Amino acid sequence: MFLRQRITAACGAVLLAAGALTASAASASAAAGPTTLPASQYTLTSDYHKYDAVYSGLSAKLHTVPVHTVMDNANHDRQPLPSTFAPAGLTGGFRFDDGDNDDCTNYPQGITTSRDAVGGGNGGNYDGHQLVAVSWYTRDACGGKQVRSRITLADWDATYPNKYRKILLVEPTGTSASPNYKDIPIHAGGVSWYGDYLYVADTGGGMRVFDMRKILEVNPGGTADQIGLSGGQYYAHNYRYVLPQVGTVAAHTTSGTNLAWSSISLDRVSKSIVMTEYTCKADCTDYPNRAPRAVRFPFASGATTFAASTTASQALQLPWYNLNGVASHNGRWWFNSSAAKQLYYWTPAAGPATHAWVSSGESISYWEDPAGADLLWSLQEGKGNRNVFAVKQASYGA
Repeated sequence: MFLRQRITAACGAVLLAAGALTASAASASAAAGPTTLPASQYTLTSDYHKYDAVYSGLSAKLHTVPVHTVMDNANHDRQPLPSTFAPAGLTGGFRFDDGDNDDCTNYPQGITTSRDAVGGGNGGNYDGHQLVAVSWYTRDACGGKQVRSRITLADWDATYPNKYRKILLVEPTGTSASPNYKDIPIHAGGVSWYGDYLYVADTGGGMRVFDMRKILEVNPGGTADQIGLSGGQYYAHNYRYVLPQVGTVAAHTTSGTNLAWSSISLDRVSKSIVMTEYTCKADCTDYPNRAPRAVRFPFASGATTFAASTTASQALQLPWYNLNGVASHNGRWWFNSSAAKQLYYWTPAAGPATHAWVSSGESISYWEDPAGADLLWSLQEGKGNRNVFAVKQASYGA
């Protein structure tokens, strides 16, 4: 993450030592693994209907479009990975076009896929497409403040063109009679897609909820700074599609220290979302200086939504720092440290292991494949080096 690049220098001794690791596929097991925390200290409250009235007003004035229509109008070409990019177990991936790869005002962060949304059956297709979704945040200038966020939907299916489309995330405002929307200026450090719902990490509060059935088409014209209703037309910084927020999942704790929702990931086996925190061991000014935590929150039984109130089913204190990514599947955990360029693997039975990983690594998503090897999808945020890639999960085990 952009601020985290600056933190690297501030955390000198720790990060320099971590950077000395070689690029071999795996290194020796770490000395210590996570420890258990009281899961009952961490809860969620959810509201999936917070914006129903305003969205009803918006949908009466704007055209609702399904995902397949968005992808039929995908207007950016994804590029192949460079030949020099070769992490262990690599199976494929792509780069964004040159404009997005070199943009200093937009940064990719979270990753999820239609395999998260629907599982491995039917080729992992959602509305006829197998998709990779990436969350981004936008700054008002190079090195400026965060002003909005978006997702990118990229086709990952041989029967469709190698295209992707950007969709602006917006928060409904106003009333059902006078509906409007505004930008969502969050870091969007993690994203998970489950059923029709897209969950986006909101660092200080939990998650924002979006419904992939409620994409709206707006006027792509106007000026680059126009957002919302103006002169009888709805604009969105020249975006053609907006995805309005439908609800919130708010985090609470009795531990005395609020969770920092830096990254999230879906675990389809236990039907839960796991989250982790980006923290520093010492000397950081923009992030907490303490051990990070990872917490698992289960969905309501038989649903792709959280109950009105949810208590965590697992909580861990972690021995690793500068964590940008987390994934869990069938009792196994992975944690990505961008600064250390390491991917940590852990199970309670086998203990921890450390693997070499990519630079400027971000979120992780587990890809179930009934017909082949299960994968880990991830991405890099660094300007000029934005690879979105999949590796065999078996290459990053004990």
